[in-house]
Amino acid sequence: METAQVKLVGSLRVDNVQALASKPLQSIPDQYVRSEDDAEPTLPYVQKEIPTVDLSKLLDQRFSHEELKNLHSACEDWGFFYLINHGVSGEVIEKMKMDVKEFFRQPLEVKEAHAQLPGDIEGYGQAFVVSDEQKLDWADMLFLKTRPVKSRNFRFWPSQPPFFRETLDQYTIEIQKVADKLISAMAKNLGVNVETLIEKVVGQKVRMNYYPACLNSDKVLGLSPHSDNVTLTILLQINEVQGLQIKKDGNWVPVAPLPDSFIINVGDVLEILSNGKYKSINHRGMVDPHKERLSMATFQSPNYDACIGPLKEITRDGKEYYKTMEFKEMIKIYLSSKLDGKNYMETMKLK
Repeated sequence: METAQVKLVGSLRVDNVQALASKPLQSIPDQYVRSEDDAEPTLPYVQKEIPTVDLSKLLDQRFSHEELKNLHSACEDWGFFYLINHGVSGEVIEKMKMDVKEFFRQPLEVKEAHAQLPGDIEGYGQAFVVSDEQKLDWADMLFLKTRPVKSRNFRFWPSQPPFFRETLDQYTIEIQKVADKLISAMAKNLGVNVETLIEKVVGQKVRMNYYPACLNSDKVLGLSPHSDNVTLTILLQINEVQGLQIKKDGNWVPVAPLPDSFIINVGDVLEILSNGKYKSINHRGMVDPHKERLSMATFQSPNYDACIGPLKEITRDGKEYYKTMEFKEMIKIYLSSKLDGKNYMETMKLK
C-alpha cells in the first residue's frame, strides 16, 4: 500500500522563464549563464544513434526472441532507445500534444493558479532549485502525479484547456500499458519474476517541459545533466525541435525526434534492481536559438514504501553493488540537491 501523504523536498520559487524570454533582454541574467566548463563535445547525428526497439515484435512469438535480445542490448549498452509500433493511438497522442501546447500558451496568471506549494514539487514551476546561488535551467514545467488514481491532486490539474484532464487520464492509461509490456520483457531478459518487476512501475508521474527559445542558446541549459530517479521514463516529443542529449563514451550525443515513437530510458531504480546490468544514463536538455521546445516525460516508479535493492534472482551467486532502502528515502536524497549528473547515485552504492 502506498503511504497516503509523503512529504517530499520542494523547490525554491524563481522567475518564470517563459515570461522572462518573452521580454527584449539586453543580456541573459547571470543565474542562467553557464560557464565554459559546462561545454562538452557534442557528436553530430551521423556518428551515433540510439537503438530502436519494436514493441509489436516483442509481443509476437515469431520475432520476440530476436527483439528481446535487441531490447537487452539497448538497456545494457545505451540505457536509451526509441520505441516504435507501441500501440498507443495517434489520436490519443495528438490530443495530448495539443493540450500541452495550449496549456503553456495561456497567460501566466492562469498557469500560476496551479503553482507549486512550499515543500513539494507538484504543480507549475521548477524542480531542484535548492539555493539562491545555483545556476538555473532555461525552462518551466508542470509536474503531476497521475497513478495510482488516488494520488491525484486536482488543485494542480489544469481545467484549461477544457479537456486537459480527460486527455491526460486517457494518455497515461495507455502509457501504463506500454510500461507494463516493456517491464515484462525486461524481466524475461533479466531472469526475474515478472510480477516482482511489474510492482516497480505502479506509480506514475508526468513532467511537461517548456523550453523557450534563447538567441544565446550556447550560454544556457534547458535541463541540467542528470539521470532519472525512477524505474522507467517514457518521453514524448511534443514538437520536432531537437534538444535531448545523452552522455555516451564521454560525449554528448543528440537524440533527434523520431516521428511516431517514444524515447525510453532506464531509470536509477532499474539500474539498482538489475545490480548494474542495466544502466541509467546522464542526459540533458538543450535550448534552440529560434524555436520553443516542448516535451512530456512520463515517469514509472515503485510505491513510495517499496524497498529498492538488487533483486535476489540476479545476485544469488554474486556480489551486490547497491544498498537497499525505501524508495521515498531515495527520492528525498535526489530532490534535496541540485541536478549534478549521477553523483547522487554514489550514495546508493556499497563500498
